[in-house]
Amino acid sequence: MRDRIQQKAEELFSRYGIRSVTMDEIAGQLGISKKTIYQSFEDKEELVAAVFEGHMNKSRDLCMADRDRSVNAVHEIFMALEMMEEILATMNPSILYDLEKYHPGVYQKFIEFKNSFMYTSIVENLERGIKEELYRADINVDVLARYRIANIMIAFNLDVFPKNKYKVVEVEEEILIHFLNGIVTPKGLKLLQKYIQQRREQKQI
Repeated sequence: MRDRIQQKAEELFSRYGIRSVTMDEIAGQLGISKKTIYQSFEDKEELVAAVFEGHMNKSRDLCMADRDRSVNAVHEIFMALEMMEEILATMNPSILYDLEKYHPGVYQKFIEFKNSFMYTSIVENLERGIKEELYRADINVDVLARYRIANIMIAFNLDVFPKNKYKVVEVEEEILIHFLNGIVTPKGLKLLQKYIQQRREQKQI
């Protein structure tokens, strides 16, 4: 039951944001009483924490699997983009705003995840790309890893990209391709163009 509640809560939070989803609505969607939810979760704060902890663990596992299956650093990035696309397709961009404003304790855990796992993953990808001669050897890995994280987060800034005008996934893809164009070598550029073309062809199917 705890897993069912957590899964439904994640679905509703992603679609509508956190603040607008009540415990009554979650119970109604599952066809159970609100009391049943409180037998598994003390309050909404605990439920939100469980949802985001599960989401972060899943993202960590998928990123590590993509790294292991990828054939080069640029390919790894495009695999991560596909994963991100699936996650963001149904995500309300206000979810991080809600998290920061109404659940600061959980938001702090997300910041720690961003500044540890995400940062390390990007650093390792940049170092891999340099070793494979796909990224320029003269880039500052630490600076660009932090810049890349900021790139990812700005797509959720509703002041910059209002949700009624922009889709988060399209903003993320545009920013990512711009970022890669700035760091690839001529050898890396050929691969970048290849993967962009493959994505375009897949979208037309």
